[in-house]
Amino acid sequence: MAKKSVSVDYLTLAGIALCLLAVIGGNLLEGGHTDSLVQLTAFVIVMGGTTGAILVQTPLAVFLLAMRRLRWVVLPPPLGSGDTLSRITGWSRTVRRDGLLGLQKQAEKELDQFTRKGLQLLVDGSEPEDLRKILEVEIDSGMARELRAARVYEAMGGYSPTIGIIGAVMGLIHVMNNLADPAALGPGIAVAFVATIYGVGLANFFFLPISNKLKTLVDAQCRYREMLVDGMVAIAEGENPRVITSKLEGYLH
Repeated sequence: MAKKSVSVDYLTLAGIALCLLAVIGGNLLEGGHTDSLVQLTAFVIVMGGTTGAILVQTPLAVFLLAMRRLRWVVLPPPLGSGDTLSRITGWSRTVRRDGLLGLQKQAEKELDQFTRKGLQLLVDGSEPEDLRKILEVEIDSGMARELRAARVYEAMGGYSPTIGIIGAVMGLIHVMNNLADPAALGPGIAVAFVATIYGVGLANFFFLPISNKLKTLVDAQCRYREMLVDGMVAIAEGENPRVITSKLEGYLH
């Protein structure tokens, strides 16, 4: 199996750009300055506090998986359901011509671990019901693992607004401690309000959308693997390639 090319999700990039443009553009329309939205102290408080809270909550393996899955938001994993349908039909024709052992070479060349496992089970002559049970356990465990990674960003979206409020309170405390120094009032108030913007903005523009996007991709991957399972079970049951194609076309819609 040739490695599929990775496509860029330009809609996600457009959404991120539109979020930033809306905030920055609205600020400029109100007569504000872009510099007023850039506060390193506020960013450190919000991002540092949010990351720290997540590290307390999340096992290291889940956290690292979540960081790796971040690239899926812009570079989603290729599924190629249409191509997979033709491949499944090809496998069924191979089996009708050469028997189940005819899939051995294709199983050895397969890059996707899930597909390779299914093909190997076919080659080994597994019963259709056993084949389905084994692969469905694989789907369920994989989906649960990926959803745990997606929930890391969901939790970050819950923590960051509250930590932004903490940053705001810290800024106001700084202001109260320097009431006698008018020059220090402006920066303190700026940190207070910008920290709130960072907390709420990161949650609603990034963390929560990222979580929902990953959940959508996990669901699509699950449906794709269910299509593979149905196809492989049909092959194990000796169904006609045309019947298999008709049965699986529903997944493409």
